[in-house]
Amino acid sequence: MKNLLLICLVFLLSGNFYAQETKEKKATKAKTEKAAQVKKEKAAAKKEADKMKKEASKAEADAKKEAAKTKKAEAKAKKEAKETSDKVGAKTKKAKADIKKETKETTDKIGTKTKKSKNKAKKEIKELTDKTTEKTKKTTADAKKETKKVENKVMPKIKKTSEKVRETTEKAPKVPDKITGEYNGKKVYTGPRGGRYYINSNGNKTYISDDE
Repeated sequence: MKNLLLICLVFLLSGNFYAQETKEKKATKAKTEKAAQVKKEKAAAKKEADKMKKEASKAEADAKKEAAKTKKAEAKAKKEAKETSDKVGAKTKKAKADIKKETKETTDKIGTKTKKSKNKAKKEIKELTDKTTEKTKKTTADAKKETKKVENKVMPKIKKTSEKVRETTEKAPKVPDKITGEYNGKKVYTGPRGGRYYINSNGNKTYISDDE
């Protein structure tokens, strides 16, 4: 009996010991795995940082290279612009000199021709002026003559017409009189006393003589 109890006690102690040892092993393993994971992450972060640093260095080098290229291009463009400006300036100067020379030659030629033509032009202008003056006088005389003829023909008719109508300030009646004819496109009315009239633009009566 005592031996049995002793064996059970040894078994229990042995189980606890192995359980505790297993637990410690698991803890140690987990700690080791965690340290390995951290180390791995650190290595990855370092690798990424090195990559970024390398890319930044490359970008900086490219930027410097591009800046140098731009500066070179600007210097070249400036040089070409100066050369072009100098060429244009020289051409412009020569062109101005040529124009000045040609202008002087042309002016001299025109001056000579002008002197010769002045007298001829004056003579032609005088002849033309005389002809125009004579023609104007004749035209004026003909116009006056024609106007006189027209006046002689028209004035009697105007006088006769004015004698045939007599404008008054008498307003048109509210009840229209009887329409008995037409005069110059206007309706002619006959009043109660036999007078014939039409309504003018002022709304007044204009009487017509019995001759119409």
